[in-house]
Formats: sequence, C-alpha cells, structure tokens
Amino acid sequence: MDRIEAMRAFVTVVSEGTFTRAADRLKISPQLISKYVSQLEKHLGVRLLNRTTRRIHLTEAGTHYHQRAQQVLNDIDDMENQLGNLQTEAQGLLRISAPVSFAIRHLALLLCEFQKKHPAVGIDLQLNDRKVDILEEGFDIALRIGHLKSSSLIAKRLASVRLVLCASPAYLEQYGTPQRPEDLREHRYLRYSYMNTDSSHSLEKWLLDRSREHTRGISSNNGDVLIEAASAGAGIALQPTFIAGPAIKEGKLKIILPEYEPEPMALYAVYAHRQLLASKVRSFIDFIDGFFGNPPYWDRFE
Repeated sequence: MDRIEAMRAFVTVVSEGTFTRAADRLKISPQLISKYVSQLEKHLGVRLLNRTTRRIHLTEAGTHYHQRAQQVLNDIDDMENQLGNLQTEAQGLLRISAPVSFAIRHLALLLCEFQKKHPAVGIDLQLNDRKVDILEEGFDIALRIGHLKSSSLIAKRLASVRLVLCASPAYLEQYGTPQRPEDLREHRYLRYSYMNTDSSHSLEKWLLDRSREHTRGISSNNGDVLIEAASAGAGIALQPTFIAGPAIKEGKLKIILPEYEPEPMALYAVYAHRQLLASKVRSFIDFIDGFFGNPPYWDRFE
C-alpha cells in the first residue's frame, strides 16, 4: 500500500463527500479509491468512515486522523513546491507594506541586498503604520510589529522588538528620574497614538492614565517625532529600540525604569497563503529571515 496515496484518497473522500466525486477529482476509479481507504483502515486497525448508500460519516478516529493527514499532505505539497521554486528564478513585482519608521531606518539596505541576489524582482514598498488588508489592497507581504492575534494569515517571526522608556538627561535633571511606575504621574508623556497599551502591566497602566489626562505631553502617530521631542527635553517616551537606539547610544536619551519594561514585541512578515507561494515571495521571506540578527543589531547600543 502506498500510504501517501491512501492518505490522499481518504482526505479527498472526506472533502468531496463521496467516493465517486473523490475518484473524479483524483482521476482514478471509485474502486481504487475504496481499496485505498480499506487498506488504510486495515493498516491503522480502526474504522475511519461509516458508509451508507447516500452518505459517508467520519468516525471519532477518522476525525482525528483527517486533521493530521491533511496537515501531512499540506507539508508534502509545500516541500515539493519549495523544491520546484529552486528551479524557478524569482521575478515580478513584489508589493510590500511596512511601518514608516522601521522601513526608513532599516529596510533600504535589506532591499538593495535582496535585489542584488534577485535582480528580476521589482519592489513596490508602501509605508503605512495602519494595519493594511493584504488581500484587499493587493500586497504580497506586510511587515508588522506587535503581538499578533490569530488570523487566517501566515506570520513569520523575524526579530524581537524591545520597548524602552527613555528621556533626555536634561529633562531628568530638571524633573527628576522616576524610580517607580507611579512616579510617572508627575511627568510629561510623549505618547505614540497607534500603540496598544496593556493596562494590566504596571508601567503601561501609569502611561495609559497619563495619556487620558491630555493636560501635558505630546501625542503623535510617528515614533521618530516622539524620539526627537524626547531628545530635546519634551518628556518621556516609550518607543522601540530600533528607533531610540542611536539616541541612547549617543547619550541623547537615557533608559529609565528598565526593570518595568513591557514584554518585547516582535517583527513579523505576514502573507496570505502557505501553499503555492510565488517564488518572489518565498525568496524574500527566506532572505529577510535572520537578516537583522539575534538579538537584532539595533539592540547593540549598551
């Protein structure tokens, strides 16, 4: 018995609903489909399907086996697609959506190096801090930063993203250095308006309370503006190190309350389908994976 073919026959019967339709889809006879399923049940020692003259029904064992078998077949197809793509030159226009500040600071070199390796791929990079709809807006890949929620999209983790609370030495000298999160009530907060704040975290709770008062501080949808403002002494900012790192390294900013840092976020490459992935998309995913290092190079400032 060819176990892979038997597995594929069983999964197709389940998806098509009858042996006849499964046979049509696989372009083999219904008798061979039935033989494959029977051999599979005999091999496993369990009944996978209850058959009637009109319908088939999965048994409990069949339900469990179907889920795993579908994943195995997907993995096999994916592996074969990858091998096929090795023989196909990556080409065409690759449309990428990326966060504004991250792209400006960290994507130019990556894209240049990628095109040196894949000269037949054109790049259309669109910068936007909002969450784009990949399918609706026609993007091949979106780079996203945060704690991703479950979705139908495929997400590849690329690097950790550390958040630090920081202020200029001059500001801290004038207003004092907070020693506890509750000390933040006396300070100006430079708030990133797109940030999702976790009110259960002690530091973020106090920052959320400060942002609700709106009596002092600055709010902006761009982290570079907030880091420049913090460096000029305007207040305290909570920003990722891929933006704040250079100012910290140059002594323009100091990290405060490091023991209360929020849980690190991550940078992800998000795309729509795992199967039949275009060679230009797969090539870019493979290229960007590991490009930033572990830990990422932007955290090498201390």
